[in-house]
Amino acid sequence: MDLAFTPEEQAFREEIRAWVKNNLPADIAHKVHNALRLSRDDMQRWAKILGKKGWLGYGWPKQFGGPGWNAVQKHLFEEECALAGAPRIVPFGPVMVAPVIMAFGNKEQQERFLPGIASGEVWWSQGYSEPGSGSDLASVKCRAERQGNTYLVNGQKTWTTLGQYGEWIFCLVRTSLEGKPQTGISFLLIDMKSPGVTVRPIKLLDGECEVNEVFFDNVVVPAENLIGEENKGWTYAKHLLSHERTNIADVNRAKRELERLKRIAKTEGVWDDTRFRDEIAKLEVDVVALEMLVLRVLSAEKSGKNSLDIAGLLKIKGSEIQQRYSELMMLAAGPYSLPFIEEAMEAGWQGDFPGGSWANAPLASTYFNMRKTTIYGGSNEVQRNIVAQTVLG
Repeated sequence: MDLAFTPEEQAFREEIRAWVKNNLPADIAHKVHNALRLSRDDMQRWAKILGKKGWLGYGWPKQFGGPGWNAVQKHLFEEECALAGAPRIVPFGPVMVAPVIMAFGNKEQQERFLPGIASGEVWWSQGYSEPGSGSDLASVKCRAERQGNTYLVNGQKTWTTLGQYGEWIFCLVRTSLEGKPQTGISFLLIDMKSPGVTVRPIKLLDGECEVNEVFFDNVVVPAENLIGEENKGWTYAKHLLSHERTNIADVNRAKRELERLKRIAKTEGVWDDTRFRDEIAKLEVDVVALEMLVLRVLSAEKSGKNSLDIAGLLKIKGSEIQQRYSELMMLAAGPYSLPFIEEAMEAGWQGDFPGGSWANAPLASTYFNMRKTTIYGGSNEVQRNIVAQTVLG
């Protein structure tokens, strides 16, 4: 296993760094570096900039219009974007559903859906979790009944991230009640403008409506929107979830936020406290260990070996790191991190803040928001069981 980057890979990193520096809007980078609220326009503006360059689908093969980068190049691209303050690519289109359409969709579906994803023009949402069906995803109940050339969809999805912006949604739907729960699930693409689709935002601890409930009331969906075969959706879902859980680890964001934590600690005068610096050091060791784990997977892929089946492990460690750095930021700012001021999430806010730096005002929002990370994408308790069964044996 060779974890050192080659001269060619270092040159590639420099190319990416220079391009991002010249093309990432400064107002967006400011918001990301200071954990301020990103609007739909901010996220889509960056997506379209990447799309114009052909890099929004940075993990795509050339066959489907992607750059055809190898695993190491993709990692370097993600790292340079994160460190520069680029928003995280909204993954539901380019990172999640696109690989499923490439692998299991027919030619017509690929030609119909992939261009809009690659350009950043079409916003996709994910319809997996339901009330009572989260980590136990095989128990989904949202029904899709075949009626000639259409499906009639009835049911509910929940925790749909940024669903209020969604134009299309990929859903796991139940098309059969026979056999094991996994064998009756299909993978369906649904236009969110269809009659009968209702989106209801859910307000979270941090005051944001980041997630939503989505209701389907007699929604008519053309049968041509079925990906692959009917009742084979569980296979496609597992293919997608491996991308999601690796994406959730988000080691490059952790590296950026670690530097932000150090800045806050220095500003607040706790950098010289050796006990506090010990906590930062322990976090940094965990971030480096997570990066090494990611690089081990990349090294295995590059050498043609089977990559380690550790997507669940990456998700566990990555989510715990995200919670830890948000906690340490709160501790660094002390009592000045406690006030929860929703308006402080807006760029340019200069309202009354009870002491300390204005940069501390969004800390409570970030802390509250990060409570979710060990639950979504398959709760960490369930992930530990999966790792025990599949990795440890």
